[in-house]
Order: sequence, then structure tokens, then C-alpha cells
Amino acid sequence: MPDAAEDWPDQIYALLKEHDIRQVALVPDAGHSRLIKRCLADNDIKVVTLTTEEEGIGMLFGAWLGGEKGVLLMQSSGVGNCINMLSVPIAHRTPLPMIVTMRGDYGEFNPFQVPMGNATQQVLEAMGTLVKRADAPEDVAPTVNATLRMAFNTYRPTATLIGQRVIGAKTFGK
Repeated sequence: MPDAAEDWPDQIYALLKEHDIRQVALVPDAGHSRLIKRCLADNDIKVVTLTTEEEGIGMLFGAWLGGEKGVLLMQSSGVGNCINMLSVPIAHRTPLPMIVTMRGDYGEFNPFQVPMGNATQQVLEAMGTLVKRADAPEDVAPTVNATLRMAFNTYRPTATLIGQRVIGAKTFGK
């Protein structure tokens, strides 16, 4: 049984069910691994593994047009791949909730992750996305809940950024 500081992926999963999320688009990510496993084990959720993150925007646009809610899971480095496609949910006023695990953040070891990690929130906001951060485990569920509610109530892209203080800073094999 995970302790309270580690059960935030299970809390997100419960929120996906509560909000009737039927499709999850993702590029595999260690920060989301427990949540991904929960979604894969659920026959009511269709999980689509993407080649690149921007494909998820088109997929979830189609899901919405087909009457289903979805969410995009990605790492902050994938946000840069989505910049041009973020015009779709803005132009067509469609919900696009994103749950983003941060890299290049608190205690990052990989210098190549730092530039995008430092720019993630500003890039998303510049493209019209409503962004909230969760930097403590107890903030994850309420922040994701707000992100889902805002996406589906305002018909726009929204994002929760889950900081490295929550997911843990990776090391280079140490």
C-alpha cells in the first residue's frame, strides 16, 4: 500500500474515472508509469501510445467530436513538440486537458532537459493554455481536478504541471 505522498497517480486515476475520461493519449514516461498501468488495466479506457506528443492533440480532438472525453499525458520535453498543434483546440474551442510531468526542474541531472523544463509553463500559456502547477503530492489531485473541470467547462486547453519535487529528480545511473 503506497503512502500518502506516493499515491497521487492513483488519485489522478480516480479523477479520470470521475470525469468519465474514456481515452488517454500518451508517450511513455516514467513519471506517469503507475497512472499508465492503471489506465491500461481498465477496459473502459482506451490508451493510445503516440509516436510524438502532438499526435495526441489531433486524437483527442477526434475523441471529443466523437462524444468522448480524453486526456493527454506527457513529459515537459514533449510540450515543445505540441506548440503548433495547440492552435487546434483554441481555434475550435475544444477541451484538451494535459497532465505534464516536469523535467529540467528541481534537481535535474540532464542539462538537455533544463531549457524546455524552464520554458514549459510560459510556452503553454503563450499558446492560450490555462496552466496550474502541483509541486507537492497533496496538491496533485486538486490541481488535476481543476484542470479537468476547466477544460471541459471552458472548452479550451488546460494543463497541470507536476513538478520534480513530486515525481523525484532522476539521476544518471546513480
